[in-house]
Amino acid sequence: MNDIHRLRVHRVIAETDDARSIEFEVPAENPERFTYKPGQFLTLRVPSDRTGSVARCYSLSSAPHEGGPLKVTVKRTADGYASNWLCDNAEAGMDVDVLVPAGIFTPKNADADLLLFAGGSGITPVMSILKSALAGGTVRVALVYANQDDKSVIFADELAELARAHPDRLVVVHWLVSVQGLPSVEMLTALVAPWREREAFICGPGPFMEAAQAVMTGLGAERRRVHVETFKSLPRPPFEIDLDVQKEAEDEAAAAADASPADANPVALTVELDGQTKQFTWPRQQKLLDFLLAQGLAAPYSCREGACSACACRIVAGEVKMLHNEVLEPEDIDEGIVLACQSVPLTDDISVSYE
Repeated sequence: MNDIHRLRVHRVIAETDDARSIEFEVPAENPERFTYKPGQFLTLRVPSDRTGSVARCYSLSSAPHEGGPLKVTVKRTADGYASNWLCDNAEAGMDVDVLVPAGIFTPKNADADLLLFAGGSGITPVMSILKSALAGGTVRVALVYANQDDKSVIFADELAELARAHPDRLVVVHWLVSVQGLPSVEMLTALVAPWREREAFICGPGPFMEAAQAVMTGLGAERRRVHVETFKSLPRPPFEIDLDVQKEAEDEAAAAADASPADANPVALTVELDGQTKQFTWPRQQKLLDFLLAQGLAAPYSCREGACSACACRIVAGEVKMLHNEVLEPEDIDEGIVLACQSVPLTDDISVSYE
């Protein structure tokens, strides 16, 4: 079963005419389930008259060191049912089902200087990363933030305050399409060239992210220094399918056990999850997430399609093959990060950590 929690909305903040920040109270009985890293996201359940619910991933714009409520920031989109519903209906006192924080769009080196690209609501995870970096005391940060006009700049006042508080460590460059036009690769290259050696994080609309990636490539940045955050609509709402998922996992486990003579020689699997280490024999034909769910473990997941990173875990020893991957970058895979929902074993002994 998935790790679903019901959180109470503490307050809703109007950031711009079409963006709202929603703060959630951290439950007193299990606050450790909501520890998170800057740049991670929450998956929210949004009611729907047609489907029962839809699930959407929203980045945390709060920062771990702040110690207050969990905050996500939501912007209206033309055809965005969930985002529009939240902007219209979220209010203090409302209860919302969420999954625990997840995601890998987060700095791995706390001492690395940063170059941040944000477009529109893509500022949300970038803001968490920016605030966390400045709280550390030494990291220098440059932010290029693109919006349609000055009225659509989310966190404008907070960014100005941070720039005043850290004049030697933070540079904020606002790009307004209404004034400067769409940011081209050439224009962005000239702008960020002084910071080309920094670790880069990119989040925003597709064309903006493509341009920023092209900029970093053109400046000779190693691929491992360029991180891109991408969200996709979840094909199957995880809040509605838990029982079905459990049944599917059990059925697949039974089928895998009978499917092939190869499974007469299953894999020795060690799993570290929720502070406990357990050992299993893992059928070679079964995906890691399906197997763990069939064993009754609360392994995290959301889409089960390789389109989000909620099920990401680290291969500590051994090797697996991912059948599908839409979100992990090459440097993540090089560090042993895999999507459990798409991983099948390649070696005889495998150790996995969710810690």
